[in-house]
Amino acid sequence: MWNRKGEAALKRARPASPAEGLHTPEKRGVLGPVADPGGLHPREWDTDQLCDFLRSKGFNDPALLRCLQENQISGSSVLFLTESHLTEMGISHIGVRVKLLDCLNKLTLSHADIMKVFNDPIHGHIEMHPLLVKIIDTPQFQRLRYIKQLGGTYYVFPGASHNRFEHSLGVGHLAGCLVRALQERQPELNINQRDILCVQIAGLCHDLGHGPFSHMFDGRFIPLARPDFKWKHEKTSVDMFEHLISSNKLGQVMEYYGLDLNEDMDFIKEQIAGPIDTERENFSWPYRGRPEEKSFLYEIVANKRNGIDVDKWDYFARDCHHLGIQNNFDYERFIKFARVCQVKKQKHICTRDKEVGNLYDMFHTRNCLHRRAYQHKVGNIIETMITDALLKADPHITIKGSGGKEYKISTALQDMEAYTKLTDEIFLTILHSDKPELNEAREILRKIERRDLYKYLGQTQPPEGKEIPKEQYDKLSAEIVEAKPKILPEDVELQAVPLKAEDFIVDVINMDYGMKEKNPVNNVHFYCKSDINHAVKITKEQVSKLLPEKFAEQLIRVYCKKTDEKIICLATKHFIQWCINNDFTKPQDGDVVAPELTPMKPGWNTVEDDERNGAKEASNTSTCKKLFND
Repeated sequence: MWNRKGEAALKRARPASPAEGLHTPEKRGVLGPVADPGGLHPREWDTDQLCDFLRSKGFNDPALLRCLQENQISGSSVLFLTESHLTEMGISHIGVRVKLLDCLNKLTLSHADIMKVFNDPIHGHIEMHPLLVKIIDTPQFQRLRYIKQLGGTYYVFPGASHNRFEHSLGVGHLAGCLVRALQERQPELNINQRDILCVQIAGLCHDLGHGPFSHMFDGRFIPLARPDFKWKHEKTSVDMFEHLISSNKLGQVMEYYGLDLNEDMDFIKEQIAGPIDTERENFSWPYRGRPEEKSFLYEIVANKRNGIDVDKWDYFARDCHHLGIQNNFDYERFIKFARVCQVKKQKHICTRDKEVGNLYDMFHTRNCLHRRAYQHKVGNIIETMITDALLKADPHITIKGSGGKEYKISTALQDMEAYTKLTDEIFLTILHSDKPELNEAREILRKIERRDLYKYLGQTQPPEGKEIPKEQYDKLSAEIVEAKPKILPEDVELQAVPLKAEDFIVDVINMDYGMKEKNPVNNVHFYCKSDINHAVKITKEQVSKLLPEKFAEQLIRVYCKKTDEKIICLATKHFIQWCINNDFTKPQDGDVVAPELTPMKPGWNTVEDDERNGAKEASNTSTCKKLFND
């Protein structure tokens, strides 16, 4: 008899059906009306009632029905059935197994289970399982409506008004699309309905831990407000998910739909934030939610191995749509070619060898989005100004959490009840406040509204191999002040005023293809048409000679908080001199803003052969014209 682990949990006392009171016909499950022995939900059927239903659907083979009865397959067992289980039970004909599984899988989504339809601008009409709808309809998930997906970028791109809420719906939908495609394409993977539901929940809840203005909060504000506090939003996503389940009493609902509150909860949390048991991290298999033979399931929502996951697919499509930028990656094509292959002891999601060029395009698209939008020079400085405002307001704003305890903006993430109340609305709370202690913070936000922003001085890059380490970031402003220009125009020198380190903002940006200096495609496995079960790797040299040689770079942008033109002029020349002193690249406008300084750096003034030849031809032409005119 096959192992029916977890079936006992389904036989506990259950709450009333989540679908009670909902009778909209178009929201009925995919099978429509089904045989309903005794008025029970299909999960409550015993073996005889399940067999009666299958007879009504045309499964009249006595041997098949006898096999189900001998193995005591009931309505609750359907959630765990896979093709391997049917094979073990003695159902040898593959056509019968596939047809039976298809019927039973549809049964789990039918009857009183109501699929809700969301009209999404990116993915069209998407269906959500009732359990997913229960999760969506909670204060913790609804909070994502008030957190901008792209943070301060909205102040640069007027269309980028979308929020984490719709992105999370899209990731949950795409997670279901990919895992179902693998289930249909490879029944031998033994993907069951519990696996599908858990993967979708992880996709839906992976961003619950984001703070105000998304990555601005964890990338800028928290490191400055709490420099010794190591924090990532994925950890808080797990904490918020646990709070969501417990505070809304969804544990029983999860059991009602066949999930295990230990094993499946671990699986969901591990997909979001990685292994939760630190003692297991050195094991060959560090996860406890699913066994090693289902390792590929951990590559769907957040792929730590190569970065190809449904989270990226949704934000590529969604962000490009709202930014007005072309998206060159087709995730639907990837899903069509996705296949699980054995690599050593683990199973990984692979794609066809001919898709390798498309994957390079995918990572190039990611890099372009960062360069054109996510790391936009104005968007970044607006986020820096919002961060400054939050830092000044932090000691004066309190948020009430569990037990009436009060938290600051920077400490609210320690209490999920308080963190639920912390969204982008903190911007308006400060802006519309009349508290005198918030005057400085309020004035910074008013400057953003007036577009009175910190002034951009320029961008440079360090030589390869001499990138600035994180621990030196705080010293850069002082270095620029000390880099006094060796030559200054007289008008600037006379008007010069002492510059201070706090007048400068140095924004160090590390751009890459997702895996620092490594090529992420080197961690992708492919399969060939001649053998779809054999995984291979494809080197960059096998693809094209026109692919990037480097996969990471560091950009350094410098801003000044002062607005006086002469001070800005002086600060710019300090910046140019700093670039000279450190052998950095010449800022693009260096010859314009500091023409007296750039000739002092020999490496900045090399004339390319084509430029020299062009100048020579122009000189010859001028001479010929002069002679002709004479």
